[in-house]
Amino acid sequence: MKTRDTTEETVTLARVTGETGGDLVLRRVGAHYEIYSNGVFLMDTRDGTSEREMVRASLGALPPGRSLARVLIGGLGVGFSAREALNHPRVATVDVVELEPHVIDWHDGELGEAADRVHLDPRCRVYNADIVDWLEETAGAARPPRYDAVCLDTDNGPDWTVTEGNGRLYEAQGLEWLTRLLAPGGVLSFWSANAVPAFEELLRGRFASVEVVEVPVARGVPDTVYLASAPYRVSARTCSG
Repeated sequence: MKTRDTTEETVTLARVTGETGGDLVLRRVGAHYEIYSNGVFLMDTRDGTSEREMVRASLGALPPGRSLARVLIGGLGVGFSAREALNHPRVATVDVVELEPHVIDWHDGELGEAADRVHLDPRCRVYNADIVDWLEETAGAARPPRYDAVCLDTDNGPDWTVTEGNGRLYEAQGLEWLTRLLAPGGVLSFWSANAVPAFEELLRGRFASVEVVEVPVARGVPDTVYLASAPYRVSARTCSG
């Protein structure tokens, strides 16, 4: 659990109804920003180490000879993941899928300072859409786009999703959509606030290479980043079963 200096001035910058029908709040606390949904803390701008590590590790795992990479990020949030990708010398373009239009709008205001207004970078495109719906439609296209790195930071983890529908991202169907969007040699990564052994087992049944990266935090259990690459062919999985 994150803690802060209670002497810091707290200012509510916006209070709106989110896409899920709940109360969505943007606050400035001292020099930092916080986002809450229905009174539950979602994210802030104090650190972002593990979100950045997710992107760095994904790009670092790409084949050495890979040309400029195309990156897909699930969740704009405070912009740390997208900024890390845009700052990487191997990245050409970044696509971001964000559910909340208000979060996107807040990047036009004060929140945008946290990640240097990533959405205004000409290499970055932000899609306002539900990530599950977007993946289903995009992966189902006759010629879906292919990404060298797909980094999902849409939830607190496979067992702690922001919306009930997001659970499909961490199931066989979601992994099938994501795999369809991976370029050959591409890397798929997931951010989680804790280790989820059942999800790791699912990944190992579908990918030849799975790495679990623990990122220490100030308090509590480490954040966890799952990296998966080299998906098994459907026919191979079927024959082995």
